[in-house]
Amino acid sequence: MRGFTLIEVLVALVIMATMAIIAWRGLDALMKSRDIAQTHLDQSTRLQTVVAQWEQDLRSIQDSGIEEPLAFDGASLRMTRHVPEGLQVVVWTARNNALFRWQGPVVRTVGALQESLQRSQLQVNQDTSQLRALEGVSGWQMYFYRGNSWSNAQSSSGSNSAAAPEVPAAPSSGASGVNPGLGPQRPELPSGVRMVISFGPDSGFNGPLTRQITIGQ
Repeated sequence: MRGFTLIEVLVALVIMATMAIIAWRGLDALMKSRDIAQTHLDQSTRLQTVVAQWEQDLRSIQDSGIEEPLAFDGASLRMTRHVPEGLQVVVWTARNNALFRWQGPVVRTVGALQESLQRSQLQVNQDTSQLRALEGVSGWQMYFYRGNSWSNAQSSSGSNSAAAPEVPAAPSSGASGVNPGLGPQRPELPSGVRMVISFGPDSGFNGPLTRQITIGQ
């Protein structure tokens, strides 16, 4: 029987090596595509979670009569929300290419609420005290719905100054000393909030994100 020559063996090895390289490249491309898809899925899931928390905070807004229950200064959205144990100050801030969320302790007295409000203003730029909620955020804007029209949340246009509405505290809150309805004249609580988030070029998101929510008065 005639055996294989050295040239035939070398040709066969070259063919096998070429096929192995092609197969490896295909497998490598498949794994990279899977990793990219998983990254996008994780980003989308994270974004949905953040937006859901933002909406939950807004739906829980309650006027304490101490300060505006909802205010936006261009970088931070500060609100006072009701929780079963009392009231809580929450601040959302966009800076350093990220979206942060800070929440104060649950309070039941006027003094504790005022202290939490002051603390939120002091710690709003301290990353260590806030939850880094979302990466890749280059900026955001808020719009409030007042007087049958949308207006920039930083503008007084479309807002009607009125005394803070007397919102009775929920029976379950037991927020003794937090007496709504006694605050000074200030813009009424908007009936709707629209959020527009801008993302950086390397964030993995395409275009801005717009979310709109109706809140109770």
